Amino acid sequence: MALLELRHVEAGYGSMQILHGVTLHVTAGEVVAVIGPNGAGKSTTFKVIMGFTTYLGGEIVFDGRSLVGQRPDTILALGLSYVPQGRVVFGQMSVRENLEMGAYLERDKAKISASMEYVFSHFPRLRERRRQLAATMSGGEQQMLAMGRALMMLPKMLMLDEPSLGLSPRLVDDVFETIVELARGGLTVMLVEQNAARALEISDRGYVLELGRNRFEGTGRELLQNPEVRRMYLGGEARPSRAR
Repeated sequence: MALLELRHVEAGYGSMQILHGVTLHVTAGEVVAVIGPNGAGKSTTFKVIMGFTTYLGGEIVFDGRSLVGQRPDTILALGLSYVPQGRVVFGQMSVRENLEMGAYLERDKAKISASMEYVFSHFPRLRERRRQLAATMSGGEQQMLAMGRALMMLPKMLMLDEPSLGLSPRLVDDVFETIVELARGGLTVMLVEQNAARALEISDRGYVLELGRNRFEGTGRELLQNPEVRRMYLGGEARPSRAR
């Protein structure tokens, strides 16, 4: 049974429709990549799941419960966390304060402390910088902080929108290695990523969207080796998949 399932979802921004019947599912424990060209509807898919954009039709079910009409804070409380693109952090707050904001729904201080230790175990640099203002951190460190903040509620599933955007190659490696580490620890992950080949290499399955519609789907390996996917989205070259 899928942890997250979208069936024929339609969505947009006001009267502008972007998604035209997108269907996908994510099973507990999977890493699933959503790729496609700019304007394909990838980020809109994440936003409609979280209740941030105009829902026009279809079904969105998480852990057996419909998300249609739910508020973002209610969705977060159900165990679904979201990291938007752009490394959105509170610049004039410290690393620790940013992480505490990620647990704003939790009132038990012991649970908040345990969550912070969980985050620090995956991002040791955040422990070192816990008193530093977020605005003074590098782009890669801010991305770590944004991901860490989303983990503070110990979600069942994490959605990452362009986690490698604007990062140096070394930091891109760090981000993808962290995603693999989280998945090995049992966290379910869905990511939107322009670096399509790297995303598919670490993913169990993937979806290709185009103009707000499903175009291809399959395992990460199948999509990496699909000649049409390679030609259209991966620069024409076959790439080996990496085990996770």
